[in-house]
Amino acid sequence: MAHDHHDHDHHQRQRHDHAHGHHHDHDHGDIDWTAMAPHLEAEAELYTPLYERAMAWLGKKQTEPGLIVDAGSGPGVISALLAEAFPGARVVAVDAAGPLLERARERAERRGVADRFSTLTGELPDVLGDLDYPADLIWASNSLHHLGDQRAGLAAFAERLAPGGTLALLEGGLPVRFLPRDIGIGRPGLQARLDAAQADWFAEMRAALPGTVDVPEDWPDLLASAGLRPTGTRSFLLDVPPPATDRARACLVTTLSRIREACADRLDATDVATLDRLIDPEDKAGLHHRRDVFFLTARTVHTAARLERG
Repeated sequence: MAHDHHDHDHHQRQRHDHAHGHHHDHDHGDIDWTAMAPHLEAEAELYTPLYERAMAWLGKKQTEPGLIVDAGSGPGVISALLAEAFPGARVVAVDAAGPLLERARERAERRGVADRFSTLTGELPDVLGDLDYPADLIWASNSLHHLGDQRAGLAAFAERLAPGGTLALLEGGLPVRFLPRDIGIGRPGLQARLDAAQADWFAEMRAALPGTVDVPEDWPDLLASAGLRPTGTRSFLLDVPPPATDRARACLVTTLSRIREACADRLDATDVATLDRLIDPEDKAGLHHRRDVFFLTARTVHTAARLERG
């Protein structure tokens, strides 16, 4: 799987990354991970301030963890951040895509955390059974929703927690907003229609997963049903004001290109033509050149603890 993968409006990111990962080419063999990896890394790097705030919040909720598992790590951007945020911890990046884990190991070397960093290749959640020890913190970012039976997936995560350990589940938040309602081309309200198209795609993706089970996505309730004690929910904002940075623009262009690929048949011709103009590097009305481009989104983290023995 891959992280926030990732992102994107995050549903679209999921189609590709998180393949766990993390996205629609759920047959891992259909995804060119070498080609996808730079986008996954760039997107996670853009979100780094958000993730750092989430980790600071987690750090106040529990004692220093000894073992952290990043369940659905992708290329390891968040895994390395976890190693930096918790300097006394060992971090295991877990993903089904070997090429992404290779990049995760390379990143750990560059960031100076390789002595506390390892990887584990395999499909969630079963691969967690290969861990040598229970985890004090399991971080699962946009990976659970790629499992057909999310309730069973949470139960498997819970089983691999040490007593007193925490599961941090990143699911949901707010879709990315990046342009005003009226952008001067096409019909106003494009982003609302993109949201609707992606929501339909996401529902079809979930329905097509092996062993899919429909459950209301009340995450604290689902965490409690897995035998954990919910300990908090908090959303973290990422706000890149206009004119957006080159990094934010590049991520948006890639995301919109993938939305067009996945959802063109769910949009009318005017909206498809608008997307084409927005991602065209030569079009002055496109994302590469506009001064009104911004990047605003939120991610929600739900936490729960395994009860101490005794």
